[in-house]
Amino acid sequence: MKRRNYMSRRQAIATGLSTLGAALMLPGCTKPLPPTYGNILRMGDRLTYVAHRALLPGQSLAKEYNFSNISSMPATGTTNPADTSQKGYNEEYEKLFKGNFEDWRLALEGSVTMPGSFSVADLQKLPSRTQITRHTCEEGWTAITEWTGVPLSTLLQTAGIKPSARFINFYAFDGFADSIDLYDAFHPQTILAYGMNGKTLPIPHGAPVRLRVEKQIGYKSMKYLSRIVVTDDYVDLGDSGWAWYTGI
Repeated sequence: MKRRNYMSRRQAIATGLSTLGAALMLPGCTKPLPPTYGNILRMGDRLTYVAHRALLPGQSLAKEYNFSNISSMPATGTTNPADTSQKGYNEEYEKLFKGNFEDWRLALEGSVTMPGSFSVADLQKLPSRTQITRHTCEEGWTAITEWTGVPLSTLLQTAGIKPSARFINFYAFDGFADSIDLYDAFHPQTILAYGMNGKTLPIPHGAPVRLRVEKQIGYKSMKYLSRIVVTDDYVDLGDSGWAWYTGI
């Protein structure tokens, strides 16, 4: 009879601690880890983040679909920064909107050797990627959509991201701010999208350029981008009410 190898409790604990320690040494997992804001449920966020980074392939792709699979995609929770009646109103965005975003520039700064800014035309000159993926919303609904844009990794490499860099912070015209680590930043499906379903990205979906992070829940794919800041350490941008890491 073939001998079976079983792991003892002591071995299991040792293996788990070893895995956790290794995960804490991964790029994009520098201290401090994402915050819990005192909520005991948020403590699970850290465990999920560390476990995903340690146990799952960092560059595994989200499923991509055919054009025939594209479905309608609602723009729930959208606050048009050009609308003076909405909470997220931004005067600068309104001016850019009225000028058809010709003067829009995406600033890229921080831990890069060549900080600068990019117009939509500049982004469109870079190698593009088109992908049809499933958007999984935190509210429970899903939709399949085609996105076209420049891989975030391409832009970071163009700007000369420094070896010390660990986190990519995003700021939007509607006041929202968030960040991702280098695993997600250099994922081939993480793009700065300027096109949706073969057309220019519409206002309700984040025009002129939005982030697409296909390996996380929908709210991580920020709309109305205005600035990207690369940092060597995790920057606490405040409690948005959502988990910092929501890997899927």
